[in-house]
Amino acid sequence: MISAILLAAGESKRMGQPKLLLPFGNRTILEQTVDNLLNSRLDEVIVVVGHKAQELTLKLTNRPVKVVLNPVYHEGMGSSIAKGLSLVDDSCRAVMLVLADQPLIDSKTINLLIEAFLSHDKGIVVPVCRGRRGHPVIFTTKYRRRLQSLVGDIGGRQIIEEHEDDTFEVVIDSGSINIDIDTMNDYRSHINRQA
Repeated sequence: MISAILLAAGESKRMGQPKLLLPFGNRTILEQTVDNLLNSRLDEVIVVVGHKAQELTLKLTNRPVKVVLNPVYHEGMGSSIAKGLSLVDDSCRAVMLVLADQPLIDSKTINLLIEAFLSHDKGIVVPVCRGRRGHPVIFTTKYRRRLQSLVGDIGGRQIIEEHEDDTFEVVIDSGSINIDIDTMNDYRSHINRQA
């Protein structure tokens, strides 16, 4: 079983407004990202909310996801990862950490990462496009305690650096693994690439 932890608790400071609620096709950025996960081979999707939690949760009421509130979201991504891990099913074999502002990462890409994880004995699976690592990243549950101890906004990068020998890189054709929507310019330039 592989669970996704979707990190959707941030304040969108660089955007100046709640970016996950911005339109993306006939839905929002959040809904598109969640639907990409739900259309993949993932076994469960956990969405961690914080800033604008009520509005984000309302967007997900008709989707089969678990939503958890991170009341200390301002402490950074690490606190959201820990909160998401608290809801992961006990039978979970691995977790996929997903950034909510990457709606261009489709279910095909997600499935490629899952297939790589299932067919190799490495504990970490990272997508790579043109030599550059991106998201989402899969961690086997042996890293659960280490993930729970993360602080600030470093995310899982530090764990990957500590365990390069246990990391498998998956070459992905799509540059979407390195595209997130942080500013209004990002949003405008990528809105036309809608899935």
